[in-house]
Amino acid sequence: MTIRPIRLIGDAVLRAECDPVRTFDAELWALVTDLMDTLLGEPGRAGVAANQIGVAAAVFVYDAEGQRGHVVNPSITLSEELQDGDEGCLSIPELFFPTPRAQHATVTGFDQHGEPITVSGSGFLARALQHETDHLAGKLFVDGLRGQTRREALREIRATPWARRTP
Repeated sequence: MTIRPIRLIGDAVLRAECDPVRTFDAELWALVTDLMDTLLGEPGRAGVAANQIGVAAAVFVYDAEGQRGHVVNPSITLSEELQDGDEGCLSIPELFFPTPRAQHATVTGFDQHGEPITVSGSGFLARALQHETDHLAGKLFVDGLRGQTRREALREIRATPWARRTP
């Protein structure tokens, strides 16, 4: 079991768009395994993207609403219906903020063997799929916050001890 350290907000790897996976091999299998081990080592969390462990590859794992898996090179389709709810992130530890998201999401991509897969969900699973897909595009959930919520989030992030240690 390999639990990899999570990169924190301020780390450049979180802001770069991840590269598409072109080779479905043992290296990809090991990455997916490390991602899932890392996720399962963080109880109560819904997903981990490869860049959160320092790998700029378009891969994420998820574990939400009874569904667990991974997606390589995801593409996402969102409903117009919205949901409200608090959201957090392993790269912004212990902070949660109200974040609007689409109520339903469908992600298409590939499994670690290069076989096509589709994952659809509503509610929390949809939120997790959106959150992890955003990571692979170099976006953090706080980027979508607006107004007073955004100001409060940035103030709280700056006030944390871990943010002051981030390069």
